[in-house]
Amino acid sequence: MQRQDIRNIVIIAHVDHGKTTLVDCLLRESGQFRAEQLSDECVLDSSELERERGITIIAKNISLPYKGVKINVIDTPGHADFGGEVERVLQMADAALVLVDAAEGPMPQTRFVLSKAIECGVKPLIVINKIDRPDARIDAVVDETLELLMDLGCENVLDDFPIIYSSAKEGYATHDPTVRTDSILPIMDLILEHAPGPDVEADAPLQMLVTTLDWSEYVGRIAIGRIAAGSITTGQRIALMQSNDKVEICTVKQLQVFENLGRTDAEKAEAGDIVALIGLEQVEIGDTVSDPETQHAFPRLTVGEPTLEMTFSVNTSPFVGKEGKYVTNRQLRERLERELEKNVALRVKPTANGDAFAVAGRGVLHLSVLIETMRREGFELSIGKPRVVICEIDGVPHEPYETLTVEVPSDYLGPVMELVGSRRGEMEEMTTRGDYVIVRFEIPSRGLIGLRTRVLNSTHGSAIMHHRFSDYRPADAILPDRSNGVLVSQTTAKAVAFGLDGLQQRAELFIGPGDEIYEGMVVGENSRSGDMTVNPTKEKKLTNMRASGSDDNIVLQPPRRLSLEEALEYIADDELVEVTPANVRLRKKLLREADRRRAGRQAKA
Repeated sequence: MQRQDIRNIVIIAHVDHGKTTLVDCLLRESGQFRAEQLSDECVLDSSELERERGITIIAKNISLPYKGVKINVIDTPGHADFGGEVERVLQMADAALVLVDAAEGPMPQTRFVLSKAIECGVKPLIVINKIDRPDARIDAVVDETLELLMDLGCENVLDDFPIIYSSAKEGYATHDPTVRTDSILPIMDLILEHAPGPDVEADAPLQMLVTTLDWSEYVGRIAIGRIAAGSITTGQRIALMQSNDKVEICTVKQLQVFENLGRTDAEKAEAGDIVALIGLEQVEIGDTVSDPETQHAFPRLTVGEPTLEMTFSVNTSPFVGKEGKYVTNRQLRERLERELEKNVALRVKPTANGDAFAVAGRGVLHLSVLIETMRREGFELSIGKPRVVICEIDGVPHEPYETLTVEVPSDYLGPVMELVGSRRGEMEEMTTRGDYVIVRFEIPSRGLIGLRTRVLNSTHGSAIMHHRFSDYRPADAILPDRSNGVLVSQTTAKAVAFGLDGLQQRAELFIGPGDEIYEGMVVGENSRSGDMTVNPTKEKKLTNMRASGSDDNIVLQPPRRLSLEEALEYIADDELVEVTPANVRLRKKLLREADRRRAGRQAKA
């Protein structure tokens, strides 16, 4: 049976193609909200991190009534590192609005999310967005999108395939790109006409796959999913089908359905509704809520395996405990276990010595968002160098490879080719679009670590890079290490301008005068290979004699302050990133110079 009073759609696209802005337009046009409720841009990007970075990190649900039909809308992240969020929420949708930029066309993440939607049986509805861009090439992008659909095996839907054009920024949608309308509502009409209603078994026993977890300080875990069969009521007894064939009988203490931007209590929900269940204390993503009599479970929810791993440990620097409040191994373990409950693409395991944790995710951005969230909560951490996850296939070590797309002005193509080539990147395709060249490479995931910063520096910030996981291949590439050494402090004190002035002639500094430093802390990048132990706290020797040549004015260059992602990509194998609520510092694993020399001799022996 197919319900016609409800539509469940997911909005998917490449990063920065306008998903959240489009949702803002739909909210305003729905007439369900006061003006002050929608005063901000990107209403669904509600967390502080999302607003700062301008990206969507966590998938979110809203509900909009339109012409007597309830439309449940799921906004998803566009960055490849958060692909796990997209993969799991596709289970709740019957149709997908696939946004494509009218100038950029289908990008790597467009292909990825569209292929996942087709695997889940979700019907794609194409929206060509940003048609008001001066460099829009609408007809060419439509052709590229149709070619992509054919590549993914969707020839059967091309005969009656809906395409609509929009400018979410200007707030309108149209079936003819040459005709501007005054409303975004044609997209809502497209959803009603072409998006199928949920195909449900209303009279069958209850079945619901848990695809999302929320958390409340008052009620604990909240299980979110779409009812596939049967119905559910407040106070109903259910069987929670968990991993390892474990079954737990629970009571639904509270039932909520999505309405506008939030959730409201309900007494009953039918098959096809997206609901939130409260009272299931041990629920996890991938569990099945089933009728206690039948106890029939869905296959466990799976997402792509992580490709990058970092070592998380507690802060062991001399400044431990000065800026944060969570500094013990127990607190770190409990926090990572809580993160595993809702972050399905994350993997955590203790290291061999038991004092650190190997945390694996989809990429540097995926893990850096977790680290940034934890530092804002008050944690102090030490993070090791990112490394790829190696897997064995038929007894041969394999490493992940990625498809890298670089859009760069033609004048800077040479430096990009050199940088990517030095990291074993192989060019697959090159196209020209105006003054820009778009180059597609196949490159080991190891080669991407630290590549973005170097590409941006060599192209004066004009290059745009995107990448997505491709496949696993034999691990045989030897990649170059960092070419420059670092300056390492030999003492603990405050940095002094006089000491820094002597260092800046041979290095690029990471600190400024007055910054607190300690022995073993990395304070700058050496202009040559090899590390150098220095004293940034050196002060000028004072005498009773004045001399015209010794009172020169000190002019210091501004220090290079590394962001968290830049610091993670910069460090070498013998270094750590110290993360506290107030600072991001680089340090050596062995703080004392004598210990580092001893370790170096042992490594050579």
